[in-house]
Amino acid sequence: MAASGIITIDGGVLEGGGQILRNAATLSCLLGQPISVNNIRAGRNNPGLRPQHLSGLQLIAEVCGAKLSGATVGSTEIMFQPGQIKAGQYTADTKTAGSVCLMLQVALPCAAFANGVVTVTLYGGTDTDMAPPIDHYCCVFRPIAEKFGMKFDCVVRKRGYYPKGGGEVVTTSHPVKVLTAIDLTNRGSVTRIFGRAFVAGVLPIKVAHIMAQSAERLLREDHAGLAIKIDALKEPDGAAVGTGTGIILVAETSTGCLLAGSALGKKGVPAEKVGFDAAQMLLDNLKHGGAVDDYLQDQLILLMALASGKSQMLCGPITLHTETAIHVAKLLTQATFKIKKVTETSNIVECEGIGLTNSHI
Repeated sequence: MAASGIITIDGGVLEGGGQILRNAATLSCLLGQPISVNNIRAGRNNPGLRPQHLSGLQLIAEVCGAKLSGATVGSTEIMFQPGQIKAGQYTADTKTAGSVCLMLQVALPCAAFANGVVTVTLYGGTDTDMAPPIDHYCCVFRPIAEKFGMKFDCVVRKRGYYPKGGGEVVTTSHPVKVLTAIDLTNRGSVTRIFGRAFVAGVLPIKVAHIMAQSAERLLREDHAGLAIKIDALKEPDGAAVGTGTGIILVAETSTGCLLAGSALGKKGVPAEKVGFDAAQMLLDNLKHGGAVDDYLQDQLILLMALASGKSQMLCGPITLHTETAIHVAKLLTQATFKIKKVTETSNIVECEGIGLTNSHI
């Protein structure tokens, strides 16, 4: 799409957080469309760029040779003038426990439209509040993104937790000519549930076992005869920075859909409750009748907008993050969206994508 002047985007609307900035910068990079984003994170208690947002912006600017101005911690307005996406090796470091996964949301779609292989090494938090855990990216997002034609590997070299961060994740992305529209409207039946309960640092492995057992007890109340396997483990020395604990649970269906629930341990919160909360999140995602979970729902909007043809996604209640992703996609692309109510708790999101083509391959 040819750029036609600078498009100004209000970063304080709808979700009012970092997602507007991430999606806008990603689409700017892909479409060659200069943008200005103001009121950045106006809906947050600490508005403006935080280290993880700044790191993501600087990363994507490097990938596409962009001219980036206003990019400092605390800034509420930036201008992004993209160049050409180039293959190569890139690094981004939040120097905090800022989410690696939120940086991946920026990097991976851009890497798919490079002129060759893109390797990105990211440092920060792998399991953090207010963001999907890295296991969600590896076990849920990646297999579904492959249905669009995206090709990338994700290796977790080291895990990092609040407040130190220090996690290390390496992704290797292969270019695609065009993304293919997907149909995720038939969830099928749940065939198995698998998961990972972990501890790191000074915590004993029994905490992981307690989380796993608590989660399984709740899951079996609704899925008594189902195959459920939750690994309980302690991260090896050197494989994690700091002390942390958490659990992710993934339900796989007969049609290849993947839905998850997760929770992080916190000081003063019993391990039983952490496992229970993750299981409850998964059950809630299953009960709303959708083919995607709430974390995946908004992440697919950008891919649907870029894909060739009509994509359809059966999901639960439309989240504010999804509304925000659609808003940004409409501002910067000619993709069209329709939301159809299916039941009281489920909807189908339809998108006629723009069929963005990688001119390099």
